[in-house]
Amino acid sequence: MKKSSIFISLLLTLFVLHSSDSLARRTHLTSEQKSQLEKVQTVLVTVLTLTEKGASDSARLQEIVNQSLVNVGYSVVADRTQPHDVEFKVKCEERKTWAGTTSEGGDAELTDAPSRLWQGPACLFTYLLGGKNLGWYKEIRTSFEDPLAKAKAAGAKDSGTFALEQLTTQVFNYDFPVLITAEWGQPQRLLKLLDAPTTSNLRKLKILSSLSHLGATEALPQLTEIMKQKDLAQEAIVALKGVGEDSIPMLIDLFQNSPQPEIQAAAAQALGDVAGSSGNPSTIPPLLAYLKTALKTMKTSADINFPVLTEVVWSLGKLRDENSLEPMAELNSKVWLIYDKSQAMADLREAANWTYKQLDLDGHVS
Repeated sequence: MKKSSIFISLLLTLFVLHSSDSLARRTHLTSEQKSQLEKVQTVLVTVLTLTEKGASDSARLQEIVNQSLVNVGYSVVADRTQPHDVEFKVKCEERKTWAGTTSEGGDAELTDAPSRLWQGPACLFTYLLGGKNLGWYKEIRTSFEDPLAKAKAAGAKDSGTFALEQLTTQVFNYDFPVLITAEWGQPQRLLKLLDAPTTSNLRKLKILSSLSHLGATEALPQLTEIMKQKDLAQEAIVALKGVGEDSIPMLIDLFQNSPQPEIQAAAAQALGDVAGSSGNPSTIPPLLAYLKTALKTMKTSADINFPVLTEVVWSLGKLRDENSLEPMAELNSKVWLIYDKSQAMADLREAANWTYKQLDLDGHVS
């Protein structure tokens, strides 16, 4: 068996998903700050727990946070007089008092972003570098907003104790160490964790999602191994795409040779995303060749591989190459001549219409 075929067999289970905000966050840091964060080893952990009656015992929560960071390889101190590279802060409240960053956009759109509207039990995670808050915030909340009513329904005597117990359980299950490690730009620490035999598949998914935004070319060997695992394939290709231009040959090989439509579709989408952000034109020929071949036999819906063709069309719209204009004009005409009221056809028509307009707006049509 040819080496390329062996390689492709390892990649057959890939798919594309969206992921988190690590890359966007790190673009706001200065070069000096990024350099300092990449070297973080010793972390000062400060934990505060508050009920309506005031501060409460935070020993259990402190232990959980400390051990979670130690498990990822950090050294932890609790005394700020001891040498440390960064301060990691956790504040848990029976009734949230901190308002959040922005009302909408950016981090506000993420599921674990601080909510301005929430006034129930919540824990806020942030960090300080050199005593300065760099604007990274994560928040977890209970499923209930009224701790008094929930505690009463559960037969608990004290609402504050009840709320903090629920939050402590959530902190234990929340993978903040992976998120903060990605924020600090330490892919090697994540890769080591990814290879650990004790790392659960759920955590591997979180790591792969984080790696996709770090542009870590050193992750390629591990990613090719992860791609063998069907239950991790979706996030693996996201991470592969995050590597950038170095992933293009791999993605082209996957797109052209995979016998599975969902894999080809995933690779086509990734090619469009990578080329669209990098401006690398090497992705255009294989995508354009697929479109031209598809047009030759396209007479009915039965002749269309909808998942693949739709992603090819979307990607060509992102690349906006003038050689795509003529075949896209032909496709835009054909998809409306074929009688098909399915959602798949509707999606293809939308993609074809949008892509053709992108090409036309570039001035390729007089």
